[in-house]
Amino acid sequence: MTIFHYEVDADGVATITWDLPGASMNVMNADGLEQLNAAIDKAHADEAVKGIILTSAKKDFAGGMDLNILSQARAQAEASGGNPAEAMFNMVMDMHGLLRKIELAGMDFKTKKGGKPTVWANPGTAAGIGLELGLACHHRIVADNPKAKIGLPEILVGIFPGAGGTTRLIRMLGLMGASPFLMKGKMLAPAKVKAQGVVNDVVPADELLAKAKDWVLAAKDADCVQPWDAKGYKMPGGAPYHPAGYQMFAGGVAMVHGKTHGAFPAAKAMLSAVYEGACVDFDTAIRIEARWFTNILMNPSSAAMIRSLFLNKEALEKGAVRPKDVPDMTVKKVGVLGAGLMGAGIAYVSARAGIEVVLMDRDQEAADKGLGTITGLLDGQIKRKRMADAGKATVLSRVTATPDYEALKGCDLIVEAVFEDVRVKADVTKKAEAMLDEDAIFATNTSTLPISELAKASRNDKNFIGIHFFSPVDKMLLVEIIKGENTGDPAVAKALDFVRQLKKTPIVVNDARFFYANRCIIPYGAEANRMIAEGVEPALIENAAKQLGFPLGPLQLGDETAVDLAEKIMRATKEALGKDYPENPGDDVVQTLFDLGRLGKKTNAGYFDYDEKGKRTGIWPGLKEHFPTAAEQPDVTEVKHRLMLAQVLEAVKALEEGVLEDVREGDVGAILGWGFAPWSGGPLSWIDIMGTDEVVRICDALAQKCGPRFNAPALLRDLAEKGESVYGWFHPAQAA
Repeated sequence: MTIFHYEVDADGVATITWDLPGASMNVMNADGLEQLNAAIDKAHADEAVKGIILTSAKKDFAGGMDLNILSQARAQAEASGGNPAEAMFNMVMDMHGLLRKIELAGMDFKTKKGGKPTVWANPGTAAGIGLELGLACHHRIVADNPKAKIGLPEILVGIFPGAGGTTRLIRMLGLMGASPFLMKGKMLAPAKVKAQGVVNDVVPADELLAKAKDWVLAAKDADCVQPWDAKGYKMPGGAPYHPAGYQMFAGGVAMVHGKTHGAFPAAKAMLSAVYEGACVDFDTAIRIEARWFTNILMNPSSAAMIRSLFLNKEALEKGAVRPKDVPDMTVKKVGVLGAGLMGAGIAYVSARAGIEVVLMDRDQEAADKGLGTITGLLDGQIKRKRMADAGKATVLSRVTATPDYEALKGCDLIVEAVFEDVRVKADVTKKAEAMLDEDAIFATNTSTLPISELAKASRNDKNFIGIHFFSPVDKMLLVEIIKGENTGDPAVAKALDFVRQLKKTPIVVNDARFFYANRCIIPYGAEANRMIAEGVEPALIENAAKQLGFPLGPLQLGDETAVDLAEKIMRATKEALGKDYPENPGDDVVQTLFDLGRLGKKTNAGYFDYDEKGKRTGIWPGLKEHFPTAAEQPDVTEVKHRLMLAQVLEAVKALEEGVLEDVREGDVGAILGWGFAPWSGGPLSWIDIMGTDEVVRICDALAQKCGPRFNAPALLRDLAEKGESVYGWFHPAQAA
């Protein structure tokens, strides 16, 4: 299989073209690295070759490294019987050797002469090693492609740029200039990347190769020398041992730790590689980067993040849990019942995906208000230069806002997003289905009401399903698909195909109280409230959550989602469970805030105080007046374990009870749904990182001290006794 094509023209310019067979986007694999290495050697050895163009035959350059390689390499290294870290380090250094070979271009390093000029001609998006290859070239030209994004997103999946991107970008831009790419994983448009100094030119797409060739033929020896290989090089902004550089590095480290709270191993490792590498010469810095990259690749957190945020997420998006015997169920026309924020959001993402939308509400005024919400979202895209006016008009042309049920004729999918009331939902279900073909699928967007109960209002419960979007719909990636007792495979396939059209990530779960996501996140806040009622310092609770890597502490999350919602859920659960409702002194915390009208961010008063602009100013002092802090505070580790296990044990019970049918969905759903400690790979991966026996030990200790809610579920205890991991038990081939 040829991945890199090699061609030399009459002017002596060698063009190496990346074209991975059978793929819409190039990704680097082991064969690709080997073929590129051979092509570079061939060009350097051929005296007739004056220079090299590195480009792609596809509309984009590359989506990065095939992360399956890293997972496989780690597994092979561990199974090699030798030193797995050494084997991994050698693999990374081989990659560095290839990029350094491109960079040095066959020159005499002492005289800096005789190198073959190499230009990166990028037609579109370039991520990860795609950009790292460009950084190793002497000149970088990018096509003016409005859809292109360029950057180094590795930090978002638990690693960092380990093919020289960290070392080269720091030397090119300095710490502050490189920070958005390295620390945040920013992917920017070509013009913005040029403005940052990462690429040299942005040219019309049809001139890309011609401009690249012109540069090669005009290049001099000096043009083949990277700044960090030139005599007298100084790092932009100063190296760590320079006074100005020291201040910048010290501030940068503090800033990163302030955001990550030390919870993300890759961020800490990258900072070490950056700092240590900036103190030495380039080739030593590359080895330092390789050592820290190896450290991260061998870290179980990295393996878990790659598995959940790349491999499993991609598998779910490609239909890993889709019924295999159901033909394509692509949605052509969707009816959205309810034009509130949720319904309008669903209509918006559907219309943007190219689907015809009927947005319905009780009257024209309410329907038009929903259309106004969509218009506002589109205007926001235009303001941020992510859409042109013509794009807005196209999206709006797909939306019909109306109170008329007749408009639903021809819809092959309905998504109901009306008020959370069984009777209201039953009424609109019957009215809508009267206008639909027999094989149309009806979905409810409920977040709490049982799907099987709501399906009783349907003419055909086999075609009834839950599609739970998270708010705000336009930003949240996860969609939870809930099967009722009698939901059929066509309805599941329809829901999954719809989510695929929206470019979101689905998980499929079975019907149960609060489904999966809410089932796990509600105990997070409930345990925090219980601790407040016990006298635990609120700041200790919030900071413990942040040190665990949660984007929001439970109290801030309570304010964001609204205290009145928590009170409503609490009241409804008590009514539903009756005497079986487990008493929680933390309920008094919710009730107190609710009674005082402190409903959260929307009222500028909740667990936190806010200024007139809605900015949090600190935890509300009155919280301690109503619930005084105890003289003796628990250890922070105990607080962390209580917050973590409140969620993790619910995930295990969901798996044990069959609500979850696949461990992959449990982990991906947790991270994308409510931001569960991404460094861990999800609640089930967290168990495997800790070890099932250790988690059971922690459960036993907490159960003895805090109560039976921390009793280890039978499944978890059984795995611990057998010495098995969750992934090893469920998917032996994928166990990490």
